[in-house]
Amino acid sequence: TESKYHRPGGNLKARSTELGSAVTGSPLTAVLPASTTVKKSIVLSSESKELDKQVEVTKEERRAQIDGRHKYLISRLADGIDLSDQLVEEAIISDDKFQLIEQFFAPSGLKKLVFFYQDVLQQKSNASLGSDGSTNSLPQKKLFITMGSTEDFTGTCAFFLRTSDEVITASNVSQEVNFGMFDCANGNILQGLEFFLSQIMIPALKSQQNWGAVKEGLKNSQIQDFLYSVDKFVGTLSSSRQNIEDKIQLTEVDIDIYVNNLQNPSDYITAG
Repeated sequence: TESKYHRPGGNLKARSTELGSAVTGSPLTAVLPASTTVKKSIVLSSESKELDKQVEVTKEERRAQIDGRHKYLISRLADGIDLSDQLVEEAIISDDKFQLIEQFFAPSGLKKLVFFYQDVLQQKSNASLGSDGSTNSLPQKKLFITMGSTEDFTGTCAFFLRTSDEVITASNVSQEVNFGMFDCANGNILQGLEFFLSQIMIPALKSQQNWGAVKEGLKNSQIQDFLYSVDKFVGTLSSSRQNIEDKIQLTEVDIDIYVNNLQNPSDYITAG
């Protein structure tokens, strides 16, 4: 009965409003997407802040783990690459392969710990976007831990090698761990390896006095054979590098004096 006495004007006004909204677009329908966008933006911003917070917590936890062993690695890297200890430490605790350091220190752990320092493409931040809104990546020097098999090597390689299976401690790290570097300027790995062996490793080996159980040292025939093999390898490496770089020089030979003396088939057979 209530519907019987319901004013038709109210229904007419509601229908008119709905029709106007369908034709012209109601302000309410314009507000909803904007409101939804704002909510999504707030959610994303909140998630980003939470992620940043987790990253900072992880970094501080790792920073608290830094001891004499880590400081030894940091010091060697800083000296070799010419960075401050603070920058090296920040790079290490921010690295997603940080756990490899602990595996390197562990008894019978990883035999090597490798770092690359080279240009890495970094995504532009919102503040540095181009006028056209482009997000092209920019090359930026970065120090990072690597297994040496997943990233291209185009810069400087710094590595630590264990000399035994003993656990690495703050007191023995300088004795149990060897440090080395070689450069790969412009991606030329062979040239970097050749320089490392010829200018660093071979001179160091030839000046070494203590050869462990080999008491004769450099006078021992096996040691001499070993050094000869290393020298020969470096020579082969250098030759291969030059071949790859298209630096083969063919010497012109004057064969006229030989050809002119060939008169009959037997002469050709003899020459062959």
